[in-house]
Amino acid sequence: MIEISNMIDMDIYSEKAMLIGKVSDIIIDLETGAIYGILVRESNPALVDGGAPISIPYRWVKAVGDAILLRKFPSRVRIVTGSPN
Repeated sequence: MIEISNMIDMDIYSEKAMLIGKVSDIIIDLETGAIYGILVRESNPALVDGGAPISIPYRWVKAVGDAILLRKFPSRVRIVTGSPN
């Protein structure tokens, strides 16, 4: 088992071994104490529009070791700004 603090700055890879970015923060459900998500402040611009910050659901995590491996990740994340009409 790994401590949450050791996950900060850990590399995150997609199921296709594409680097998504580094862990910036961990999102925790305060009621249950479970990890809810992983925050990536500087994501890979080849996968995420503009290298925008993203939150990855922890349920997508397949393994945590020297790096984090996801079981799935979209081939491209588009960032939509503005409010719906």
